[in-house]
This record gives sequence, structure tokens and C-alpha cells, in this order.
Amino acid sequence: MAIEKTFILVKPDGVKKNLVGNILARFEAKGLKIVALKMIVAPKEVAETHYAEHKEKPFFGELVDFITSSPLVAAVIEGENAIKAVRQLNGATNPLEAVPGSIRGDYALTIGENIVHGSDSPEAAAREIANWFKPEEIC
Repeated sequence: MAIEKTFILVKPDGVKKNLVGNILARFEAKGLKIVALKMIVAPKEVAETHYAEHKEKPFFGELVDFITSSPLVAAVIEGENAIKAVRQLNGATNPLEAVPGSIRGDYALTIGENIVHGSDSPEAAAREIANWFKPEEIC
């Protein structure tokens, strides 16, 4: 199996609900390794780059406003099939469709505040990691 890196965010709603430790523990319990971690208030430019594929959509401004509204936790997670494993742990984007036991299934109610983000492909992971972390910040 391929060892890969992926990117996750515990979004501002997850931080406000004091779920950071619980969420990170789920990734570690699955056998994944945290290789970079920081809590920040996202700069607007970083948020706009992160959501660039939604730039022309009417909800783009709301996404940027939400993600920059208060502290969040950004992390790089590494392990076998990390991208798929993280997305499985996160659950469906719409929390009402997420299975119980997943992060969104257990802790979220709306798409707009769905607790976590995880990269959906190796290309997205590489782009997102580079947007949020300098190479020297990754162990």
C-alpha cells in the first residue's frame, strides 16, 4: 500500500465545540500519523486559495468568511491510503447523510458548518498542504 499525505482542517465550528483533541485522536486511532499541526486564524488569501474552485459560485464569500471567522486547526496526516481513510472518518459532506460514528455524523448538522475538511485527491492534498504549510513545518 502507498504511504500518502493528506490535509485536514478542523474548521472554526469544530474548534468552538472543543472537538480538536477528539477529532485528531480518531485519525491517530486509525493508525494515521500527524506530521504537521497548527492552530491559526486563516488569512483571507489562504482561505481564497483553499476554496479557489468555488470562486465563481454564489456561496464563495460565505465560505471564506466562515473559515476566517475564528481559529481553526490545520494538519497534515500521513499513512497508508491516508486520503481515503480521512474521508471515511470525516463522513459525507452533508452531515445529515453522514453515518453515525463518522466525525460529521456525530458532531455536525449542516453543510455550512460540517466540522472538518479533508483533501479529496492526491492533487488536492498536495495543493492544500502547500497552501497552508511551508515545507519545513512538516516533520
